[in-house]
Amino acid sequence: MAAASLKLSVALACVLLLSSAACHGLEVGYYKKTCPRVEAIVRDEVKKFVYKNAGIGAGLIRMFFHDCFVQGCDGSVLLDPTPTNPQPEKLSPPNFPSLRGFEVIDAAKDAVEKACPGVVSCADIVAFAGRDAAYFLSKMKVKINMPAGRLDGRVSNSTEALDNLPPPFFNLDQLVASFAAKGLSAEDMVVLSGAHTIGVSHCSSFVSDRIAVTSDIDGGFANFLRRRCPANPSTANDPTVNQDVVTPNALDNQYYKNVLAHKVLFTSDAALLTTPATTQMVRDSANIPGQWEAKFNKAMIKMGAIDVKTGKQGEIRRKCRVVNH
Repeated sequence: MAAASLKLSVALACVLLLSSAACHGLEVGYYKKTCPRVEAIVRDEVKKFVYKNAGIGAGLIRMFFHDCFVQGCDGSVLLDPTPTNPQPEKLSPPNFPSLRGFEVIDAAKDAVEKACPGVVSCADIVAFAGRDAAYFLSKMKVKINMPAGRLDGRVSNSTEALDNLPPPFFNLDQLVASFAAKGLSAEDMVVLSGAHTIGVSHCSSFVSDRIAVTSDIDGGFANFLRRRCPANPSTANDPTVNQDVVTPNALDNQYYKNVLAHKVLFTSDAALLTTPATTQMVRDSANIPGQWEAKFNKAMIKMGAIDVKTGKQGEIRRKCRVVNH
């Protein structure tokens, strides 16, 4: 009777604490017996790339987000096209050609396979790489104890990326619904949007609905963007702009100050000011030292538990770009 009561208590706790990675079969230090150096190996590889190019770090954080929102956190975004699957996630418009960092995952996977072959999933390497990129880009202020234990998926479809990844023109209701579908709250959405403080965006992602039409964007900032971007960006002429022009290479809370100043690129960024509740979240993140970093830490862990595959649902890929045969 006591055992049954304990099981019921754990089940209720998992329902109430949706953010708990333990409820999804994940745990911190998952590889401490089977591959004890894995996290240090991945961190060393990420450090090499990020210190050469901060934009690669931004790409790794974005990759983690884009992986988890499609088929769950299962490394499906890494799969290359094949004759039987010519259009995987990585070739979908939200990912191609803008998503980057794949070479970091390849390097980390190769190093990990030399240390402990067949043990560590590509999905976990993506999660560790996103965590480590956040650590280095925040000057060690964002320290995430990332749980592990994910398996790699075998399905990757470009249409699913289009269906599940919120585009930059979404309004607040659409953003909230998109995150809610993944078990994430409105606050998680506001907090994770803060990753837009790092990296670049192609002009085609914002010109048509931010500077080609009347909007709430700051006039001086709009003029700056007009000088940088063609009126009709094309594949041949689609420059990039820093998402945060103030501290472009730092993962910090400057993004929220930019939102308040109406100096952000996307409609989805500006949308955070359309309700009193989300506006207050933005103000708090902009003005309370350390608050955003602490919440970003928790939100990354919560996101990393979306639709984790277990048992026969997944595998541990030998190569991250192809499923096992």
